[in-house]
Amino acid sequence: MNLVDDHCDSSSDGLAGWAPSGSCTLSTHTEDSPPDTLSPPLAATAVDSDSDEEAIQRARRRLHPSARYVLAAHRKSDKDGLCRAIPRLPKPKVTYRVAGWVGVSGGDAEDSHVVHVEIRVDGHRHVGGGVVVVEPGKKWGEIKGSFRVDDDDEPPRSAMVYVHGPPAVVDVKVMDLQVSTVNKIPRLRHLRKKADKVRKRDVVLKLSSKAEEDGGVSSVAGAHIQVIQVQNSFPIGSCITKAGLQDPNYVDFFTKHFDWAVLENELKWYYTEPAQGHVSYADADELIDFCDRHGKPVRGHCIFWAVENAVQQWVRALNPTQLRAAVESRLRGLVSRYSGRFPHYEVNNEMLHGSFFRDRLGDADVDAHMFRETAAIDASPALFVNDYNVESGNDPNATPEKYVALVTDLQRRGAPVGGIGVQGHVTHPVGDVICDALDKLAVTGLPIWITELDVSAADEAVRADDLEIVMREAFAHPAVEGVMLWGFMQGHMWRSHGQLVDADGKVTEAGSRLVDLRREWTSHARGTVDANGNFKFRGFHGTYQVLLTTAAGEVRKKAFDVNKGDAPLVLDMDF
Repeated sequence: MNLVDDHCDSSSDGLAGWAPSGSCTLSTHTEDSPPDTLSPPLAATAVDSDSDEEAIQRARRRLHPSARYVLAAHRKSDKDGLCRAIPRLPKPKVTYRVAGWVGVSGGDAEDSHVVHVEIRVDGHRHVGGGVVVVEPGKKWGEIKGSFRVDDDDEPPRSAMVYVHGPPAVVDVKVMDLQVSTVNKIPRLRHLRKKADKVRKRDVVLKLSSKAEEDGGVSSVAGAHIQVIQVQNSFPIGSCITKAGLQDPNYVDFFTKHFDWAVLENELKWYYTEPAQGHVSYADADELIDFCDRHGKPVRGHCIFWAVENAVQQWVRALNPTQLRAAVESRLRGLVSRYSGRFPHYEVNNEMLHGSFFRDRLGDADVDAHMFRETAAIDASPALFVNDYNVESGNDPNATPEKYVALVTDLQRRGAPVGGIGVQGHVTHPVGDVICDALDKLAVTGLPIWITELDVSAADEAVRADDLEIVMREAFAHPAVEGVMLWGFMQGHMWRSHGQLVDADGKVTEAGSRLVDLRREWTSHARGTVDANGNFKFRGFHGTYQVLLTTAAGEVRKKAFDVNKGDAPLVLDMDF
């Protein structure tokens, strides 16, 4: 259901309900060259047959903007712009998509401009929206926002959309704004089909026996066969804490339902060296040893953190010469200590949001240096960038385009970037917005991991639905190779209302949803071997065990792997 749709009424109703917000004047115009929305390969698949009618219409409008827009001119501050009422009030616990186009004109042609599309209810309360960065040389940028009225609030009495942000000398334009309910059902149906193509493969087991090889009678044809998947090649993990391991319920849920681990804080520099020269890896070693005992690979998080307020005070107090020495000591000490232990490292966390080391050292190459030196000490781990809000469409510092530019610059400087971390601290996620961001990151050719996933919603059903949306988008995307949650148990999480397990050990609806998804993404098959000695099934990529029961009742076992591939996997197996 559309709450606002300017595409239909802006030509017949003048300003289409738009009014000045602050000091400016409004007028309507027609764009001679509407924004180009999609490249030809994406445009060809933008309207999916499994989409609901509103999604189809939205995709068509992305392909064919109306060219009619409302202009806000003579603005006196960055807070001035346009506003209009949302005539159909949003309902609590329902996620809404904000779509359309915003443009700019005037000002310096070499500057990029940030445009905020903000939803407020009851006059003042901000509940979401989106942020668009209109890049130099571009007239328009696409809105990819969302919002939801908080679960614990009463239904709003009014709702408005506001558009503002650029400096006063810049005019702001709005085209084809839409606010519509997110219908998750067709999207989930589409993702199931997509995941089947991306994560599964046809398998033909060609079974034979020693008797057949010796020219005797086959004991395989007609035999009962069972195929069990023992490991999925798409890891799902979580961060863990020393305090959490003291709780048996915490340990039980982690060991049963997660494949990988990452230490929430215990490996960070401020934790291992809170005072200069006082270095301790005791807590990190304890957690890593625990993971080793349970067969859980551990991601290395993180060597450095680029955001200044995450850097301990003694490091911030160093002069440039002292800081460079401390950086080299930290890097050599950590990476050499755990050489060969971690499959991944996050080298300098959140470089889209901070530049502490680059600024303090006056060295534009220091970030790339951290990657190069880490690889020189330990060549085995994939070295990741890692940042937040990239998938949300709400942060001008963390657009997918800026993330790609960061990676490209690091590579140009010789940094062996091996992966892209998308943290995933999400609120009211929208599947196609997440997918669009992943598509843009995938052009780098690097593997993507969701590295710190949590969803926050007081309502358990809403939290479970949000978790499922992000998990399915990640699992169905061919560039994503794994998902890490940023905690799972109440009392042992950085974010409130995100738990999969309550403090008393009760599994929440979100926790059950995760377990159900893991079960859905595990393949088992059983039946009888055909007359030609073949058994066919379609299964998720991963490691399997096959159990063959002969006519004499003997059970024989074999293990095999199903890897990625378009053609059927044909395996000869001698029993």
